[in-house]
Amino acid sequence: MLSSVAPDFQTGKGLWIPSVSMTCWQSFKCTGTHGDVVKQLHTASAEEISERRRYLQRIVGVTTFLGKQGIPFRGHNEQEDNRNPGNFIECMKLLKQFDPFLQKYTPPKNATYFSHSSQNEIITCIAQEISENVTKQIRSSKTYSVMADETRDHHTEQLAVCVRYVTMEGTPREAFLGLHKLDKFDAKSIADGIEAVLQSHNLGDLMCVAQTYDEAAVMSGAVGGVQARFRERHPEAVYVHCYAHELNLVLCHTCKAIPEAVAFFDLLESMYTFFSKSLVNHNKFIEIQNQLGLKPSELVQLSITRWASQVRSVKAVVNNLPAILACLRTMKTATAQGILSNLCKPKTIYILVIFAKLLGITEGLHRYLQGESLDLGGAAQYKTAILETLTDLRTEPGAEEVFKSTMTICEEHHIQLPVGPRQKQKRLDGFVVESACGATSNPTTPGDFRGQLYYPCLDRMIQELNHRFSDVGEELMSGIQACNPTTATFLSEDALKSLATHYKIQLKSEELLVAKHFFKRRLEKEKVPDIATVFQMLDSDMFPTLKAVLQVALTIPVSSCSCERSFSALRRLHTWLRSTMGQERLNDMAIMSIEKDFLDAITPDNIIDRFAQLKPRRHSLTLPPQQEK
Repeated sequence: MLSSVAPDFQTGKGLWIPSVSMTCWQSFKCTGTHGDVVKQLHTASAEEISERRRYLQRIVGVTTFLGKQGIPFRGHNEQEDNRNPGNFIECMKLLKQFDPFLQKYTPPKNATYFSHSSQNEIITCIAQEISENVTKQIRSSKTYSVMADETRDHHTEQLAVCVRYVTMEGTPREAFLGLHKLDKFDAKSIADGIEAVLQSHNLGDLMCVAQTYDEAAVMSGAVGGVQARFRERHPEAVYVHCYAHELNLVLCHTCKAIPEAVAFFDLLESMYTFFSKSLVNHNKFIEIQNQLGLKPSELVQLSITRWASQVRSVKAVVNNLPAILACLRTMKTATAQGILSNLCKPKTIYILVIFAKLLGITEGLHRYLQGESLDLGGAAQYKTAILETLTDLRTEPGAEEVFKSTMTICEEHHIQLPVGPRQKQKRLDGFVVESACGATSNPTTPGDFRGQLYYPCLDRMIQELNHRFSDVGEELMSGIQACNPTTATFLSEDALKSLATHYKIQLKSEELLVAKHFFKRRLEKEKVPDIATVFQMLDSDMFPTLKAVLQVALTIPVSSCSCERSFSALRRLHTWLRSTMGQERLNDMAIMSIEKDFLDAITPDNIIDRFAQLKPRRHSLTLPPQQEK
């Protein structure tokens, strides 16, 4: 009787056990398969962190896209009910429409990372990652050169600092380091600004082999200028005046030195203003272009700071001369008739042909000086070639060719040579004049055109080319030329040792002997065009000191065009609609916009790790050690 009602302790039947105890017992049995409580909490935390990181990957991707394209991030009002909250939020909404993860994931309200402070932190992390990658390449190169230039940005003065170095692959590269706000414009402040940017990238202990600026006195002064103050800290850094600036000054001074050339380019500017400022005149110009079967194109404005604007303006007039003359002849306004009267002169057409020829010769050098792979020796060779070309043109046959081209154009457009006495000087008694008022003359014979226009323009350009393009010094320049395989002094020991001595390189004669025989055999089989090719062909273990000398020659910059390009990016970024942008954000945005190659190479996980370590976060973004891949 008792045994029938006794509880079964083995099966648990008949026992009164509270439900809480049974739940605990079941949970304890689950630890055998799922782990203990601590392990389960870590697993849940890792899953949440992984989801947050996946969410942040989308945010980093959108930030990278907007920064790369230089697109504004924020809107004036970013509230949910606003129809235009800004590009960043709109991009996230667009991405959510096609991304299943964003459709399912709902971030905490205090961790959406949409605020301006979170945006600034992510932008800073991306810029820091880019800068560190640049610094790693420079430190692996062990030598660099600096390029700097300043520009006005709204009510501040910005100093752009770039560097040039040789990559591990043996190719020269120019990189943008950053912008520095200048409070003063003296040489000391600029030199300190350059040094501050270099120190912020941990480059102060590396050897700077050269410095390149424009011709402004505060930059190029040999006693108290920036280059002199910079050499106090970096004695090896020779100064190279930007070749692109030099060539632009050659053309500007040539155009200003000859009175007829000054009048000619004033006429080009008047034509541009006449056809571009008035919509009626512009439409009439395009209409006549179509009637004549010409490709619709615009005239180009002249600029003393924009390189090669003269050649583009002259080419535009040459290509559109029939349409310009036909358009002006249909208009009866005083301005149109005045431009037509000046343009329909053989003297004007002759100057047009001269500058089309002269500026066409220098156009190739303009394009060459914009590149990064050029070296100082090659640039000097091209400059010499242009100088010799212009010298060969200073002959009677050269002048005769220009005169024939002029007469052909005049006949096509019914422009006749002037007939009559020389114009007399006007009496200006009682007037105040700002320029010389000598008698003007109208050339009528080939000799007149040659003596009054052709030779003066050509002589002035040759003089400017000889006067400018200052070298780094005869000894150093001969050493750089000895690195170039196309020169007669290639691998000359005396020339290379002068370059090696300046940079404290112990060049070994044995390496030179072997290299001469090596290249003697290679040059018979293949073409070796430049210093970079020579550098890549030599083995670092076999020619360590010779490669060090070649690396210095490649590192010396020719121009500061990279700084000029950064100003173009600055103008795109810092528009009047984004005038409240702070200096730190502006600098970071400039790095993202300019260094697109490094931006494409970064990984979102590295950016998220940087973002997580900036400050303590309310929600963890770092995976536990056992969960890290």
